[in-house]
Amino acid sequence: MSKIDETKEFIPVRIAVLTVSDTRSMAEDRSGDVLVARIDAAGHHLAERKIVQDERTDIAEQLRTWCADPQIDVVISTGGTGLTGRDVTVEAHRDVYEKEIDAFGTVFTIVSMQKIGTSAVQSRATGGVANGTYLFALPGSPGACKDAWDEILLMQLDYRHRPCNFVEILPRLDEHHRRK
Repeated sequence: MSKIDETKEFIPVRIAVLTVSDTRSMAEDRSGDVLVARIDAAGHHLAERKIVQDERTDIAEQLRTWCADPQIDVVISTGGTGLTGRDVTVEAHRDVYEKEIDAFGTVFTIVSMQKIGTSAVQSRATGGVANGTYLFALPGSPGACKDAWDEILLMQLDYRHRPCNFVEILPRLDEHHRRK
């Protein structure tokens, strides 16, 4: 079963938060605030925080920029994962992914079902890896960000989490770039 191994030392990771919205400013970004507070409370480092418009090319460009930055280990975006015409965050993420973490969306749906029932079917939360960086796209509601962090990311971004976690394999995510 899942647990924290207290004999291991916590390793903080550097996380960037990207809010995707046509209307929000930093002052109104409640979902981004939720993520930043949880990142800090967990002992990780906020590497950067931005808001971009719901434009596929703009989102993908920001993701690529952060994936190229060796000071960023994880990018969490919030917003633009729904079904409307302006919701293009998932497509932008998939434009950038080298590998998709298929089970992230599945586990997020299971967590959401416990909170919002069948409304969880409308979420397209996703996760993936690009250039040695983890990328996660979460819905734009503060509740969804809380659920994703508290029920999935808090544990998977903790090196002490057993039986496995994302942090322990972080140094190997881009090993295919180093092969000869």
